[in-house]
Amino acid sequence: MEKNEMKKVIEILVIGGSAGSFELLLKIIPRIKIDIKFVVLIVLHRKHNTNLSISELFRNKTPLPVLECEDKDKLIPGSIYFAPADYHLLIEKDRSVCLDYSEKENYSRPSIDITFKSASDIYKEKAAAILLSGANKDGAEGLKHIYQNYGTTIVQNPNEAEISTMPNEALKIFNPQYVLKVEEIIDLINNF
Repeated sequence: MEKNEMKKVIEILVIGGSAGSFELLLKIIPRIKIDIKFVVLIVLHRKHNTNLSISELFRNKTPLPVLECEDKDKLIPGSIYFAPADYHLLIEKDRSVCLDYSEKENYSRPSIDITFKSASDIYKEKAAAILLSGANKDGAEGLKHIYQNYGTTIVQNPNEAEISTMPNEALKIFNPQYVLKVEEIIDLINNF
């Protein structure tokens, strides 16, 4: 990685994942530096009927504030947000979130593509996104959209992914700036 790339200023980091990503987040989130100056927004495919709130689970893993988004919440830098199960998450011009219950995209709600594209449209070149393990193509088009808006794009190395379909789908349609293993992803996050 070039030094100037490692010190790129971002305002939002969106992480998208599906099958095989939960365990990766358990490795990544506790190691994010506590003095980050950007929003971390996570879109994870998961079942709606789980009893335990995902934000409660991750709150015990980091000193950073961890929240599950509610409609019209303002995104505050230095915080980690999860998209709620069964809602698409879009970002408004005032940097608040809008939850949407429209049709599934790529068999998914929340759709990683929808959130990646929305983040890119608002934050432009100050958006970064990571696409992790998963079993469908959700996230690939959204990641390409971020790339086209001069944002930073990262794909988990498919050779390391538990399920490589999502990373491979992105690699089929464009060349992201980074294809990284989990340890390298953590280092990059902490150098933004």
